[in-house]
Amino acid sequence: MSELQIAFLFLGLLFTLILIRIPIGISLILVSFGGLWSQMGWNVAWGSLGVVPHSFVSSWVLSAIPAFLFMGFICYHTRMTQGLFQAAQMWLSGLPGGLAIASVLGCSGFAAVTGSSLACSAAMGKIAIPEMMRHRYSAELATGTVAAAGTIGALIPPSILMILYGIISRQPVSQLFLGGLVIGIITMVAYSLMIMIRVKLNPELAPKVGNSATWAERFAVLSGTWPVFVIIIGVFAGLFGGIFTPTEAGAFGAALACAVALLRRTMTWSALRAAMIETLVTTASLMIICVGASLLARFLTLSGTGDALSDFILSFGASPYVIIFGIVLVYLLLGMVLEPIGAMLLTLPIVIPLVAETGFSLIWFGVVLTKLLEIGMITPPVGMNVFVIKGVVGDQVKLTTIFRGIFWFLVVDLLIVLLCVIWPDVIMFLPKMMAR
Repeated sequence: MSELQIAFLFLGLLFTLILIRIPIGISLILVSFGGLWSQMGWNVAWGSLGVVPHSFVSSWVLSAIPAFLFMGFICYHTRMTQGLFQAAQMWLSGLPGGLAIASVLGCSGFAAVTGSSLACSAAMGKIAIPEMMRHRYSAELATGTVAAAGTIGALIPPSILMILYGIISRQPVSQLFLGGLVIGIITMVAYSLMIMIRVKLNPELAPKVGNSATWAERFAVLSGTWPVFVIIIGVFAGLFGGIFTPTEAGAFGAALACAVALLRRTMTWSALRAAMIETLVTTASLMIICVGASLLARFLTLSGTGDALSDFILSFGASPYVIIFGIVLVYLLLGMVLEPIGAMLLTLPIVIPLVAETGFSLIWFGVVLTKLLEIGMITPPVGMNVFVIKGVVGDQVKLTTIFRGIFWFLVVDLLIVLLCVIWPDVIMFLPKMMAR
């Protein structure tokens, strides 16, 4: 067998291991090590296992990941985000589907302090879904809204996916964050408009909630949102004002979150301990996957597989748009069976050279990629956000009902992706403007 045939054999083994639910990090490491051993010998394989993990994990930018994770978990466990939904609820409940729209805005606000769609879905699900169900909202709309709105967590900065993409593609994380901010706001507005239109056409989805609050009460409830806005302004102003690097912004945000929690007297030893443990566990899991993906990238490079696949696709002479739409389709399919970080790290060594050949900006692609990976968080059969919401509602709502509830959100997401591919400046105008 040729080296390429052996490489494709090991790639097939990798997908087999993933499909039978072997942890993706372990699958990546085993297959990459085995592939290097079979083609380059024991010394190269063992040497790679010693060198690659250290060279990847020692990247200083990676320290932003545990910092931003810790910031998000502190905000979650000290209940800083509850005021966001309460304020949005009081201001928007008079609109068609107002509580659902408030959930979208609440998730968007929470996204700015966490970077995780799962955390957004879990936090807002516990707050918003019981309130919508109490007002006789359709179970499909209530659960589908929060599951889909949770995906905004990885779009609005800080975004763990974008940090990892920036490191691998060697693109500035701050520029990726700016593009993510744009598409996050577009997603928030599009979701809200879609909810309003659906409820207007079918009022039974969301009975109108009377809003007897006075203007004084509406402004008073905004006082509960100050913790999140202090953190958002502190981190964003420093990051985009050139005061902080992304790593320093993460550390500052984590320290600021702790200070705000202490000031509000919601910081307890149990909350701090839970935030620290979840940060350590999540960071360790991410690092294992990243190390495996780095080993795979070395295996693909040394075996020539990545170049062979790129040359094969480009040999058809397809236009840049055909190649990009092909990549979009691949990620939509991968999102159905793989979690986002695994899907991204597994494919980037092959995809990045392809995108570079098309002439599209790698900043633009990083933002679109994040959007595509987050679509995978709500598509069956492995829509992780959907399962998080199922855990929140328990036996009250069937899993199939939640999946039906995300259908129109998926339609909106696909239209947003189409818009971004046809008009890349939708994403790039803000990064370009700030780069001047």
